[in-house]
Amino acid sequence: MTIPLEIKSKLLNMQYRICGSSAVEICSWTKKHLINEGSCYKRKFYGIDTNRCMEMGPDILCCNHNCIYCWRPMEFMSSKESEAMDPQEMILGLIEGRKNLLSGFGGHEKVDKEKFKDAYELFPNHWAISLAGEPLLYDKIDELISILKNNKETRSIFVVTNGQEPKKLKELNEKDLLPVQLYVSVNAPNEKLYKEIARPANSDGWKRLKETLNLLKNLNTRTVLRFTQIKGLNDSENLLEEYAELFEETQSNFIEIKAYMFLGFSRQRLKKENMPFHKNVQAFAEKLNELLPSYEIINEHSPSRIVLFRNKNFKGEQLIFFNDPKYESIDKIDKNWKIYSILKKYRKSRKILDKFKIDSWDLDYLTLKEHSEKVGFDLNSILKEINEFIHENYLINTK
Repeated sequence: MTIPLEIKSKLLNMQYRICGSSAVEICSWTKKHLINEGSCYKRKFYGIDTNRCMEMGPDILCCNHNCIYCWRPMEFMSSKESEAMDPQEMILGLIEGRKNLLSGFGGHEKVDKEKFKDAYELFPNHWAISLAGEPLLYDKIDELISILKNNKETRSIFVVTNGQEPKKLKELNEKDLLPVQLYVSVNAPNEKLYKEIARPANSDGWKRLKETLNLLKNLNTRTVLRFTQIKGLNDSENLLEEYAELFEETQSNFIEIKAYMFLGFSRQRLKKENMPFHKNVQAFAEKLNELLPSYEIINEHSPSRIVLFRNKNFKGEQLIFFNDPKYESIDKIDKNWKIYSILKKYRKSRKILDKFKIDSWDLDYLTLKEHSEKVGFDLNSILKEINEFIHENYLINTK
């Protein structure tokens, strides 16, 4: 699909960069992260590098949902399957587009120079295939994922789907070309509410979604259910049992309960009153938790108004490890290491930081010394545990 010039002009004004029918955008969390004012919830939950995130869509005008809460330009969308764009060409074009969007940050006085250098010069190590449109309508999605997985710089690939293409998921699974993490949007527990919220282009949309959900427990990848809570529309207590039954059947690895945000084009369809506060998300999640025997609440990110559930039977590592090399020499963490540096090099050490109540989403630029003074913990205890953990989990040739 070729983007019409009028729409392309609007997208460029919205700070998208276009390559054929694909696009990239720099999200607000990446901008915040570059000036040490926070980072995306996916960093706290899954360990991604916010500054090296590529948020993109392979064909941003193709979607077979017309969700009322979508902040993207749904009004530009078509439900037709996209024409194939060469994935290698797409990757190169989007990287250049991303550099163009980042270029102005280099001279900003508040920008962390190390983070900016990594963001601008290095290949993006996290690919969020979720910007706009339905990624599985791009008929070379398998080639795109294959190229990214074979790039040694890539650590994680997240794909967000609306669940309308179960046949494509089966095909990707058979080819072993699923992303590192697959999100499925589930925002209603029954067909009636689903049609009201998702407004699917397919007459059998609910059937397709249910078929996708039935696949999750057998897919060779990590799986996440994404529920967008729209206050007063899909968060009634009367629906909790239906949600619990639906979610339990999937046995997905994670469930994210996230607030609808009154942003972008969604303001033409919903009201500000439909946006929950974090306390509303917490309350809904806690009530749902009582009905989900297979799940437990393990994390939250209040700035994003999101709560994370993990399947108790999930044995995988919570954080992302993809082509993450072991280090061959003994490193010692001292009081002058920035929290960001530790998380960047030694991802699992987050477990120790969490133990000492170091919420790294907005404190990752502090040294351990500064943070221990801020929260009142003994610095030597933090250093001792982090060093022991790093040696045990990362280092080789330590004897």
